[in-house]
Amino acid sequence: MQVRTFVVADTHWGHQRVCEFSAKHGDKLRPWDTAEEMDEAMIQLWNETVRPRDKVIHLGDVAMRKEHVATMGKLNGRKILVKGNHDSFDLATYAPHFYDIAGCISQDRFILSHIPVSDHQKYRYRGNIHGHLHSESLPDPWYQCVSVEQTGFKPILLEEVKARYDAL
Repeated sequence: MQVRTFVVADTHWGHQRVCEFSAKHGDKLRPWDTAEEMDEAMIQLWNETVRPRDKVIHLGDVAMRKEHVATMGKLNGRKILVKGNHDSFDLATYAPHFYDIAGCISQDRFILSHIPVSDHQKYRYRGNIHGHLHSESLPDPWYQCVSVEQTGFKPILLEEVKARYDAL
């Protein structure tokens, strides 16, 4: 069976407040009332989508509290972390759950980051696949946000995101 590569960002495992946030248009950012409901549903969605041998590049903001990073151990796939602005714990916290940890990844002429990179990088890359914006998007299609709010609350195939650039 072929190994597939997925991307995802902004899981915020165990983060109660993210269940209370609203998008600009007023709708709740996430459909759950509690962090426990959110975690349970997103774990199920993840494991229904990702096989154990698949690769998952997590584009940051894993969890707000150290103890919730361990949720990554319940998830299918071999995982890489691109650290986000909320991933501030020591390496020993993340190392059991990720086989690699980076600040960003350059792959197939794409730059994968947590926070969108400067548009001064456009000459180097075909596009920027990122997280951080949750339900928002930048008006430039060179940027593709893969925060869980934009991927059905589960990882999305990297090839699917790359195909968006082919459609431009």
